[in-house]
Amino acid sequence: MTIAELAPPVGEPLTLAEARAHLRVDDTADDAVIADLITTVREHLERTTGLVLITRAFRLYLDAWPEGRVLEIGRGPIVSIETITGYDALGAPFEADMTGFVLDGAALPARLSLPAGLETARAVNGVEIDFTAGFGTTGAEVPASLKRALLTHLTLLYAYRGAVAPGDQPADVPAGYDRLVAPFRRMRL
Repeated sequence: MTIAELAPPVGEPLTLAEARAHLRVDDTADDAVIADLITTVREHLERTTGLVLITRAFRLYLDAWPEGRVLEIGRGPIVSIETITGYDALGAPFEADMTGFVLDGAALPARLSLPAGLETARAVNGVEIDFTAGFGTTGAEVPASLKRALLTHLTLLYAYRGAVAPGDQPADVPAGYDRLVAPFRRMRL
């Protein structure tokens, strides 16, 4: 199972003004660094939780549809499923009949169920699912505890900005960060 981002987010969950206010930075000399760190903390949170903070499009690649017909999708919250594509014996794509499909997009992980499994002739990446996931198009729609986690992480990385190269970020995770994101983490038994 591979998930590819089809388009980058149109913005970040934190604005430069929010970040500057939290960091108590009045001038604009470090704006480029702060903007890069905002992206870094968002990417870290999304990578470690499976969440998508700012809504955007993705494509999930599967070799075959699961036998139980219920598919767990490792990103969320899922807003919509656009298309489910399979491939015939000649390699031509076809769209699956999505009549009767059920999406539990708010679950962690999100779950998709089709009434009948999708048969595909391609052995590798034979099923493609295009979907949209995210809390919303702006940071205002991101849960407050996640924004607080981003801000605390940003503060720590900003403090390390001269000691750790930008390519080596995130340098660390601040105390309390895990408690802020814990309700949104996928737990396995």
